[in-house]
Amino acid sequence: MARASSCSVAVIGGGPAGLMAAETLARSGVSVTVYDRMPSLARKFLLAGRGGLNLTHSEELEQFLARYGNARERLRPAIEAFPPSAVREWCEGLGETTFVGSSGRVFPVAMKASPLLRAWLSRLIAAGVTIRNRWQWTGWDGEGRLTFETPAGERRIEADATLLALGGASWPRLGSTGDWVPVLDGAGVAVAPLAAANCGFLIAWSDHFRGHFEGQPLKRIAAGFEGASVRGEALITAEGIEGGAVYALSAKLRDAIARDGTAVLLLDLRPDMTTEALAARLGKPRAKQSLATFLRKAAGMSAVEIGLLHETAAQRLTETPPEEIARLIKAVPLRLTAAAPIARAISTAGGVKWDDVDDRLMLHRRPGVFVAGEMLDWEAPTGGYLLQACLATGAQAGRGIVEWLG
Repeated sequence: MARASSCSVAVIGGGPAGLMAAETLARSGVSVTVYDRMPSLARKFLLAGRGGLNLTHSEELEQFLARYGNARERLRPAIEAFPPSAVREWCEGLGETTFVGSSGRVFPVAMKASPLLRAWLSRLIAAGVTIRNRWQWTGWDGEGRLTFETPAGERRIEADATLLALGGASWPRLGSTGDWVPVLDGAGVAVAPLAAANCGFLIAWSDHFRGHFEGQPLKRIAAGFEGASVRGEALITAEGIEGGAVYALSAKLRDAIARDGTAVLLLDLRPDMTTEALAARLGKPRAKQSLATFLRKAAGMSAVEIGLLHETAAQRLTETPPEEIARLIKAVPLRLTAAAPIARAISTAGGVKWDDVDDRLMLHRRPGVFVAGEMLDWEAPTGGYLLQACLATGAQAGRGIVEWLG
């Protein structure tokens, strides 16, 4: 095998996983070219940073790893080798100071992805990394060369090793379309079906409710399903519901719908009050007040929350006893019929199965081809866990390529 410093590596996919692999390889003296189908790199990374770039999370490592569910032990080597503290050091090495928010999430002080990405790309280019935009990977030819569709037509490239970091299938307009799945299927690689993760869900709202409350937020609530409860916020959409409290339960909800056809999500609209305390407030005479005015004054209910009660009550709310209204406020049942389309999901579940890669993240069926990021079969909630695993697996694959090249 040739020395790593005399080899060339093709990194296909210019998101966080691919760029971290490219950086790891360049530091080892490997000649690296990053190929990306889009006119510019890391478009989903930039979108994620619009509301404040959540890099990672500050919680204790074992609790952190538990967020990855069944993939926890598979991701452990990558995250232990490149933990949240290393992500912060890496970010600060690019000139972006970080801080820990009140929720434990870690952000750059600038709260944006664009300054970090500019500094990162400058460092990669200075290290000799070549970038090819508008190069769409289509697979391999009969001689094992990489094939691409480019503005100049089809191109065939030879590389000593290849990293695939093409993402999942969420936000396809930003470059992650999932069209790599049939290519790897054709190469005999086992791929778990891609599915929406950190996603909203569909609900058959009445026309009245949809017309009055589409786009309205639900604040300081708790969402519950199968014994799990998550505090946060949600948003009523024309088709259903989305938001952080829902995203945190999306894996359980998605799997339940696949199993049973529907799932009932319970919303606690007053998680800081007991049912008894609510019933006591609602049991007081309302005199000449309308029910809406009474609920607003007695329980602090917003218009959308009152609308939800009308939408889900078993009988007319004006005929419902105070105790039952209190119970409904503490457990509003929302019947979910399906996950929102994967194109609108924050991330993707499914991907290349772990048994089809070795400890270096190299495909067993395709020696010299490595996989990182969301292409692998894992999912995690929002909160920094998504980006952390992409960066960590990119670094792991980069180290694995260097080792494999010798």
